[in-house]
Amino acid sequence: MSVIFERLYPHSVDMGCEEETLVQKICEIYHQISKLESLKPSKDVNTLFTQLVLTCIPESSIDVDKLCENVQDIRSKLIRLCGEAEGLLESHYSTILGFSGDNPIHHLNIFPYYNNYLKLSQLEFNILTGHCTHLPTQVAFVGSGPLPLTSIVLASLHLRTATFHNYDIDPSANSLAHRLVSSDSDLSNRMFFHTTDIMTVSSSLRDYDVVFLAALVGMDKQEKTRIIDHLAKHMAPGSLLMLRSAHGARAFLYPVVDPDDLHGFEVLSVFHPTDEVINSVVIARKYTNNKPIVHSLDQQGLAVAGSIIFPSKCSEIEAFNPLNHGNMIEELAVEEQLS
Repeated sequence: MSVIFERLYPHSVDMGCEEETLVQKICEIYHQISKLESLKPSKDVNTLFTQLVLTCIPESSIDVDKLCENVQDIRSKLIRLCGEAEGLLESHYSTILGFSGDNPIHHLNIFPYYNNYLKLSQLEFNILTGHCTHLPTQVAFVGSGPLPLTSIVLASLHLRTATFHNYDIDPSANSLAHRLVSSDSDLSNRMFFHTTDIMTVSSSLRDYDVVFLAALVGMDKQEKTRIIDHLAKHMAPGSLLMLRSAHGARAFLYPVVDPDDLHGFEVLSVFHPTDEVINSVVIARKYTNNKPIVHSLDQQGLAVAGSIIFPSKCSEIEAFNPLNHGNMIEELAVEEQLS
C-alpha cells in the first residue's frame, strides 16, 4: 500500500493486505470518475465504470461496515455516481428504443444486457415462486426507471396475467418507460406508471401481492431503512417484498440491505452470488406472526428449508454489468440521428 494512501485512508478494522490493495484501487477509480465532466455514456465513462465493476466483482471477504470514515464517505459518493451513470445509461437506451419501430418491446434485444435481465428475472421468479402458494396478480416495482426491464420481462414471460404498477419519482423516466409499452396491446393494459415518492403512497400498497424495491432506491442505510419501514407499515400482511442488495466489494456499487433492518418482515431467503452477478437478492414476507424463519437457497436460487443464510453461487447467470456500455460511439451516433 502506498504511503499516500495510508496517510489519507488509515487502516480499517481487521483489513488484510489484499483488502487494502482492493480498497486503494477502488478509491483511485473513484477519484478519476469524480473528475469526469459528465456521466452520460461515452468512451471515458464506459472505461472507468467497466474498471470499477471488474474490480468489485471478484469474491471478497471485505466488510464495508468496518471501513474507516474516509473510505465510507468515498463508498457513499461512489454509489451515488453509479446510480447517476446507470440512470443516464437507461435513458440513453430507452430513447433509442422509443424510436426503434411500431412496438419498442420487439427491439429490447438492442440493449446489450437484455439477456442478463432475462436470466436475472428468471432467478428472481424462481425465488419468488418458491415462497408463493399462487402466482401474484398485483405487483409493484419501486424505482422502475426509464427502462423498466425487470417489470417488462416478468410481465411478458413469467407473470403473464399480473398487473404491474411501476413507481418512480422522476417524471422523465416514467415518460420514457411509458413510451416503451404504450404500443404493446398486452403490456399497455397491464403496466401502469406512477410519478410519485413512494413515501407518500400508503393505502395503495395493501393492493399488491409482491413489491419489488430497486437497488438504488435508498442510497444509504438510513434512507433504505426508512423506505423499508414505510413499506412494512402499509403493505398487506403476508405480502412479499423483494430487494436487491450487495455483498463484499460489490457494496461499493450498490447499497447493502441488512436482513436485521427488515423490521416488520420475516426474512425468507438471501442469495449472495459469488460469480460475476453483482446484486444479491433478498425476499421477505410482511409479518403475520412473530416467528421469523430464514431459509437458504440451492445453486439454482430455489428455496431450501433451513435456519441459516449462506452464500450460494449461481453459475448459470452471465456477467451482469449495468455500467458497461458496449460500443458507445456507435450507439451515440444512432441516438443523434434519431434526435
